[in-house]
Amino acid sequence: MHRFFAEPSQIGEKEIRITGPDVNHIRNVLRMRPGEELLIADGTGGEYRCLISEIREDEVRAEICWKLAGNAELPCEITLFQGLPKGDKMDFIVQKCVELGAARIVPVSTRRTIVKLDAKKEESRRKRWAGISESAAKQSGRGVIPEITGVRSFREALEEAGKLDVCLIPYERAEHMAHTREVFGSIAPGSSIGIFIGPEGGFEEEEVEYAIKAGAKAITLGRRILRTETAGMAVLAMLGYLLEE
Repeated sequence: MHRFFAEPSQIGEKEIRITGPDVNHIRNVLRMRPGEELLIADGTGGEYRCLISEIREDEVRAEICWKLAGNAELPCEITLFQGLPKGDKMDFIVQKCVELGAARIVPVSTRRTIVKLDAKKEESRRKRWAGISESAAKQSGRGVIPEITGVRSFREALEEAGKLDVCLIPYERAEHMAHTREVFGSIAPGSSIGIFIGPEGGFEEEEVEYAIKAGAKAITLGRRILRTETAGMAVLAMLGYLLEE
């Protein structure tokens, strides 16, 4: 069943109004008709099973059949602090990490970050990443569209992470896997978690030391060195396996 998102202001007691680009997608791409079913998420975890009642040029109206309890979110809220990679790798990272359950993605500029974005380019990319996040959330059946923030400095990112319950930073010199299992095993459902991933070339040693002093826990992801676009997905997959019931 096709899934769409609607703002709370578009959701009434008996009917939901869909506006924006989704109208064209419903009318001209999917060629849906009145009487067909669709799922509408409100962006906060609530989902509605609906029947299309009317399709206009600028609006689709759908009758609410019943509200569903969304269950696609992880039991922990995970923020990915991703070192900005080169090229279009961030597109891939956003897509896959949203599919794996990240609640929020924060692009981070570190010492080894090669990409430098001015305000105009940053805003343009942020809009693109937000679109990718919404598309990935729809595809993976999520009821929430993860936020993609503006670019933060490493120090700013650590300040934000300091408000979370747990902060993890994969590092090739971290202790053996038994320590990583111990750290993961200590995370309780309902915790807020931050994951720091470096850009190509990883973090500088001083950055890792600074993060640890700020409360981050260094972990290993195994004996293999993972690419920046792989590491975050690996941590999310591990946490999802351990935390989901």
